[in-house]
Parts: sequence; C-alpha cells; structure tokens
Amino acid sequence: YMVQTWLGVRILSIGIQPGVFPVRSARGWRLWAVERLMDDARTVLFPLYAGQLTPLWLRSLGATIGKDVEISTAVMVPKLTEVKDGAFLADDTLIGGYELGGGWMSSGLAKVGKRSFVGNSGITAPGRKLGKNSLVAVLSSTPKKAKAGTNWWGSPPERMRRVEASVGTGDSLTYNPPAWAKVARGVIETLRLLAPASSAMLLAAVLSAMVVLLNSVGLWLTWLLSGVILFAAGIIAMAITIVVKWVCVGKHKPADHPLWSSFVWLNELQDAFVETVAAPWFFNHAMGTAELNTSLRLLGVKIGRGAWIESYWFPETDLCYVGAGATVGPGTVVQTHLFQDRVMSLDTVTLDDGATLAAHSVSLPASHIHTSATVAPGSLVMRGDQVPGHTTWQGNPIEPMK
Repeated sequence: YMVQTWLGVRILSIGIQPGVFPVRSARGWRLWAVERLMDDARTVLFPLYAGQLTPLWLRSLGATIGKDVEISTAVMVPKLTEVKDGAFLADDTLIGGYELGGGWMSSGLAKVGKRSFVGNSGITAPGRKLGKNSLVAVLSSTPKKAKAGTNWWGSPPERMRRVEASVGTGDSLTYNPPAWAKVARGVIETLRLLAPASSAMLLAAVLSAMVVLLNSVGLWLTWLLSGVILFAAGIIAMAITIVVKWVCVGKHKPADHPLWSSFVWLNELQDAFVETVAAPWFFNHAMGTAELNTSLRLLGVKIGRGAWIESYWFPETDLCYVGAGATVGPGTVVQTHLFQDRVMSLDTVTLDDGATLAAHSVSLPASHIHTSATVAPGSLVMRGDQVPGHTTWQGNPIEPMK
C-alpha cells in the first residue's frame, strides 16, 4: 500500500505548479487525486504517522521538510509544501492543498516557518506563509500575512497572546534530544506495528470461523451467525485496546511532558491500537450505544447515566468527564492535551449533567461546560473556558448566541 501510494503521489505530482485552473482539467484532477491519496494514507498507514519516520515519508513524496520537524496526521500536496527546521504540525492539520470557487481551482506553495506550530485541525492555505516562531491554534487558519513571532487563533484568524510552554529541561527533551532518546523512541514506535498485526489476526480469525461454519452448517446459517462472530471480534478488539492502554500509560493525570519522554511515546502507542484495532472493529459501529459508553468507561472516561456519545476521540481518557444526560456529538474531540512548544500539556475537560458539545466541535484542556449548557456545531471551546450553565454558545472561538 505504501508503494502504491508513493507511486500514485509521485506520478500525479509531475508538472503540478501553483496557479488557477479549471476544476475539470488534468491539473485539477491530479491535485484532487493527490490529496485523496494523502488523506487515505493517514488511516491505512496510521502507525507510520506522528513518529520519526513521518518527515522521511513525506519528504520521499516530494515535500520540502527541514531538520527535526515533527508531523502528526497532516494532509498536504507534498510538491507544494515547505516546512522549515523544528516546525510542528499537529493532528489533522491541512497544509496547502487547493481552494475551490466558481468552477476554478487555486493552488499555491504553503510554507511553515522555522520552529512554528500549527495546532490540531489548523490550516495553512495555499499561497500562505507562517513566519518562524509563530503559532496557529487549534481549528484555526493562517492569515494572508503572518510575520515571524506572531500567534493566531480562530477562523477568520485574530492575533492572540501566547504563553510559552516549558518543563524546565531546556532544549534537551524538546528540540535537541540526545542520541539515546532517538533510539528509545524508535524502538517504541516500531511496536506500533503490533496494532495492524492484531487487526490482521482478528480478520484471519473471523474468516476462519466463517469457513468452519460454512463447511459444517451451510451458507444460510453461516450468514445468520456472521453477526455474532463479528460482535465477538469487536469485543476482543476492545479488550486488546483496553489492556494496551492500562499497560502503556496507566491512569492519565494532569501534567506536562516533553516530546522526548517515554510517556508521550507510549501514549502514541496505545492510540495506535485505538485507531487501528478498536475503531474499525468496534467504535465505528457502536456510536450512540450503551456499549460505546461501557467501553469508554473501561478505558477510563467518567460517564454519567444516560449520556449520549457519538465520538471515540477522548485522547487521555481518565481526564474526560461526561455528566448524566450529557451529549457528545459526532466528529467532536474532547481534547485533553495541547502540544505547544513540544511540551504535551494535559488537563481535564468536563461536561456537566445535561451539557452538549455538538457535532464537529472541540473542547480544549481545562475547559468546563456547565449544567445544561450547549456548544453548537463546529465550535471551539478554548483552553480554560468556563461555559455558564443553561446558555448557548457557538463560534471559533465560542461566543454567546441569542
């Protein structure tokens, strides 16, 4: 799959240049196809992302990636992307790509400056440049002109004040790790291959059980019992993920961890099992069910009676509190960590009884949505925000709705 993706991206990128051209054209189709390949690769090749191999992978696809760059699950058109030394691209960032309008497609070179940070689901649009030592916050976009040392939040973006993150270790565990740390991280990241291997073993077990049934009871009874087999596979996948979580990280606690620390690497390892084992075999088929709530509780999430949950994105489970009768909509992220300045800062996120975090919204660490408050779809609850009870808020960042 890696080879097919690599060949597809490299061949389709031949001759791609910045510019404006019709959507229904050879260049338009190639840009679209490249971005689709890059998007799918994040799912199928998930253990490859958010690791030391990620910059090498993207560099081989044609992106200009500097030294000591950290990249999580970013999507980009590699040939039109430049990321300078020491930059950090967090989860689900979009760098470059294309913009559409009126049947036309616009593409351009997107640049992320030295030691700059693009937060979760942040965007640096085609033709835009983020200056060095700058920051784009979660669910935010890079402005047309972003000078060095500036910080931005929201969409459309506004200037923000930035507080430097630090764990008192200087650069030794953030930007300039020793050789032993790189080796240790590489060993733990290699263990991520156990996640797709576990998923493959489950698939083999399911198919074997189907074949045994087919040979013993015939086609129709096998068809009737296939759901039971898949249900059992889902339970096994969930059990594997729960065990890995508690073995790797135990109970999450509010704290700060530098990038080059075992906690961060082991946390990514257990997340590989969530995304590669639990999600395809269980979570994706159990949204809004009591079984989903039960499995999340076993992972450490505190969930009250009658809560309605349609998301499994609770990164540090023990720091998540969902009250009785609360609602977590589809595509939402109960975001209990931030990775600014290569320091993983963990804190709690609380939804009180009857609170709602609606579809495709994000609630950042130390935020608190009080009793029966509503955060409308597509919104961002900033770090430390206190949403008063019985009120409704919306926006990026949120503001009151009448």
